[in-house]
Amino acid sequence: MRRLFPTPSDPSNSPAGSWSLEELADAYAYPGEIDAADGLAGPGDEAGAGPVGADPATAAGGAGGAAPTRARTPWLRANMVSSLDGAAHHEGRSQPLSSDADMRIFGVLRGLADAVVVGAQTVRQEGYRPAKAREAFAARRAALGQPPAPAIAVVSASLDLDFSLPLFTAPLTPTLVVTGAAAPADRVAAARAAGVEVVRAGQGAAVDPALIKGALAERGMTRLLTEGGPRLLGQLVAAGALDELCLSVAPLLVSGTAARVVNGPPLSVPERFALASVIEEDGFLFTRYRRF
Repeated sequence: MRRLFPTPSDPSNSPAGSWSLEELADAYAYPGEIDAADGLAGPGDEAGAGPVGADPATAAGGAGGAAPTRARTPWLRANMVSSLDGAAHHEGRSQPLSSDADMRIFGVLRGLADAVVVGAQTVRQEGYRPAKAREAFAARRAALGQPPAPAIAVVSASLDLDFSLPLFTAPLTPTLVVTGAAAPADRVAAARAAGVEVVRAGQGAAVDPALIKGALAERGMTRLLTEGGPRLLGQLVAAGALDELCLSVAPLLVSGTAARVVNGPPLSVPERFALASVIEEDGFLFTRYRRF
């Protein structure tokens, strides 16, 4: 992997080559935890946010920096992959657009998160399974008070889900379903009978995307990751709930009618995000943008 932005101060960091999981974890650290790779501190840090490229000691509010702290407010990042021509999937699945490096970053982002927020349709299409514990992140998660693996939080209004699947019956960290207050009572009962925690985020049957972060934060889940799909991400963007986008750009053209990574109602005013970092490997670009 090569870091393209911010430019590394140590030239030895520039040549292509695989980064360690620890280096990637530092590069993708959540705000409130010092990002050792680019010196960026964000919302939730005791001293507040620092600009891209700021000195870590200054951003952390003291010489030599400060120990990572748990974010006091929820932060929602999305991780999506796109073809060069903007497709979010090929023949209904994102895997054909991925690569070994993309899957490595996918694993790192999960290793840092408290919960992975995903739409019910994506769960069905992608065959979601419970998140796994990974030894490489065990010490980091323990130090931050996190369980061994993130919870999967499935967003669904109808709760039309197969609660006999391993995602619900065999998770290391209990799976959640996020739904509205008026969700079908029989499906809520089926979820609870399967040992699934039901999280309410909305007064009607539908989920209010603006309330998802707060509902999960009430359960101590502030480091949030969404893997879509495009429809859920579109709803989150329209609600102003997205704080960060990690977008992998694959050097592939697929044409067709696949949705973009964000597929939802148009914004009246385009929302500006700031570039935080770019990494390259084998022609894939791994970009990270934060709310401006």
